[in-house]
Amino acid sequence: MKTVNTALVATALTAVLTVVAPGAVIAAPPAHSTADCHPGTLDPGPLRQAIAGLPNSDATSAQVRIITPDGCWTGATGVRDLRSQAPVPPHARFRIGSTTKVFTAALVLQLVAEGRIHLADPVQRHLPGLLPADYPTVTVRQLLDHTNGIPSPTMPDGIEWQLAHRYDRWNPEQIVRLGLRNPRKFEPGTKQHYTNMGYIVAGLLVEKVTGHPYAQELDRRIVRPLRLRDTYAPGDDPRILGPHARGYQAVVRDGVTELVDVTTWSQTFTPAAGNVISSLADLDTFVTALFAGRVVPPAQLAEMFTLPAVPDVSGGPASYSAGLTVFPLPGGELLWIKTGARFGYLTGVASTRDGRFRMEYSITGTDAKGEELSRTAQAVIGAALGML
Repeated sequence: MKTVNTALVATALTAVLTVVAPGAVIAAPPAHSTADCHPGTLDPGPLRQAIAGLPNSDATSAQVRIITPDGCWTGATGVRDLRSQAPVPPHARFRIGSTTKVFTAALVLQLVAEGRIHLADPVQRHLPGLLPADYPTVTVRQLLDHTNGIPSPTMPDGIEWQLAHRYDRWNPEQIVRLGLRNPRKFEPGTKQHYTNMGYIVAGLLVEKVTGHPYAQELDRRIVRPLRLRDTYAPGDDPRILGPHARGYQAVVRDGVTELVDVTTWSQTFTPAAGNVISSLADLDTFVTALFAGRVVPPAQLAEMFTLPAVPDVSGGPASYSAGLTVFPLPGGELLWIKTGARFGYLTGVASTRDGRFRMEYSITGTDAKGEELSRTAQAVIGAALGML
């Protein structure tokens, strides 16, 4: 999606936020912390500053949670919605976008641990007919580490088309067939290229092997065992159920920027790759349990911290494992992260391998799918890394 003119966004959003009635100005609610996160000696000042002043032209709300050896802090600022100006509700749910891939990778690796599939298995063995008969072998591992080369669909560009089709319902097979109209990116196993396609196919694999819908397996294998109260796959339901902040997209129409409420949106175009809904507390519980080997056994968990020995399509080294992305830190330590973006919502999770440092955020950005990362997200990431 093309970047929206930020000057126009600032002008329009300022008008929406400050003028409710002639002469009436609404101040943004202060950041608040939840009681289930104890700060200890942790100084959350940098993160407080990073999310201060919302709503503004960049985002209408932000939620952040950080855990360090010194303590834990959860804060939120901005508004639940522009109409009421109410604060973001505690434990607000949000679309996690591509952070869904961490859950999907965990589901597949559980099946590997159970011996029901193997990482070296050809996908064609488990999903016959999904790929053309003459298609080169794609393995289960290649689905997870983005080395499969399966092409993505070519969709019309522009936010207006997206808005007009936001309630369309897609099925995974339909998306794969549409993608296969395009040439392969590369021969499977020779390069790495981040897309949704491997995880869309991985979702089909989970359903075929278990005989149950993806949402049911997510609930049975991860949500209920970890007692996650806010996490689910919405299927065909375009709503976010439970407490949440509404998401907005800046749209330029006839030279005027409007903020369109994009909270309700079908996520069927990103099944098993970007459709899950969760909360900060749930994501932290999941990441903590996952890294500790309580979701995926250690032998299979190693795949989530192993990079394939192939170059990225850009020519650099591979940076994606099964479900995660590596971020090198000064001194040689690695931070394992995953970000996600759906219209109206930006999400990120990060953790060191030992879990001593963890961070999760959700930002309702006004151009969440734009080419440039939200300024608020950049500030949050910068503040968190500084605290690390």
